[in-house]
Amino acid sequence: MMQPNRPVGIIGYGAYVPRYRIAGKEIARMWSDGQGGVPVSAKSVPGPDEDTITMSIEAGRHALRRAGISAEELRAVWVGSESHPYSVKPSGTLVSEALGTTPWISAADWEFACKAGSEALTAGIGMVGSGMANYILAIGADTAQGRPGDALEATASAGAGALILGPADQALARIEGAISYVTDTPDFFRRADRPYPVHGHRFTGEPAYFHHVRSATARLLEGLGRSAKDFTYAVFHQPNVKFPQTMAKQFGFTDAQIEPGLLSPQIGNTYSAIALMGLCATLDVAKPGDTILVASYGSGAGSDAYALVVTDALLERRKRAPLLAAYLERQVFVDYAIYVKWRNELVIE
Repeated sequence: MMQPNRPVGIIGYGAYVPRYRIAGKEIARMWSDGQGGVPVSAKSVPGPDEDTITMSIEAGRHALRRAGISAEELRAVWVGSESHPYSVKPSGTLVSEALGTTPWISAADWEFACKAGSEALTAGIGMVGSGMANYILAIGADTAQGRPGDALEATASAGAGALILGPADQALARIEGAISYVTDTPDFFRRADRPYPVHGHRFTGEPAYFHHVRSATARLLEGLGRSAKDFTYAVFHQPNVKFPQTMAKQFGFTDAQIEPGLLSPQIGNTYSAIALMGLCATLDVAKPGDTILVASYGSGAGSDAYALVVTDALLERRKRAPLLAAYLERQVFVDYAIYVKWRNELVIE
């Protein structure tokens, strides 16, 4: 288990979800004549003026408000995503500039499929824990792509989650431990010259998601000498609704423990953001003394797991920025034609 030299915690958090939605039944209407079930009731859709960068800025601003620090005090702004707008130009520099952190800042992009955001988080724990920085901002954000008609299209959505890490004595939630588990398992990938990812169907479940999340979670619990009953809440990565529910049951977590962070049924899978957003949603309802387990997952494949303890500081800081529920409640539905237009699926010559 990984633990820093000095205690680290989350001092600010924020999330963002676009207001636009497309109903699962609307996607099914186009590709299956509306027959059969749908994996989510609706998924979030980025507007024509939204991308990973704009969503990261919104979530980052909320995190700064809750942390109560100036942007200039940050020493790193790291953006994890698999849908960066530029292949070469970093998202991190634009986010840093918009937040007002430049020029004396480490700004970078992180990639590891759906756990790019938690990779930035783990690195941030190390940077603050070593004393190199007092505050760093780790963001997970995605405007996930799915080929029209592919199963991924039904859940690939958009959103952002941001966490500011700092010394534990200033934290709204202390980080007790972290662990990472990684293997080369090719369950999901996209080559640089291809517009959409593809998935190795037989690898997706047991050798990929379940094996990695189970391994990271089990080692974290073993290292801390704890079990599911010792946690108030748990957040598991949500590529769909079934996977996190299955994972929770294998460890003995109840529906009540995972319900606050289970966002996939309402907004789909925000990929690099979903674990961080699930944590944000849980912090929106948690109380001092509550314990939270978080386990991310990224295809290719790996999982990061964390254990946190909520402090008294959460109650006041939570009021400083909008709750994630406010973004879930504002919904403007679009039809499939508008959706494909905004997603640049229409090729006009």
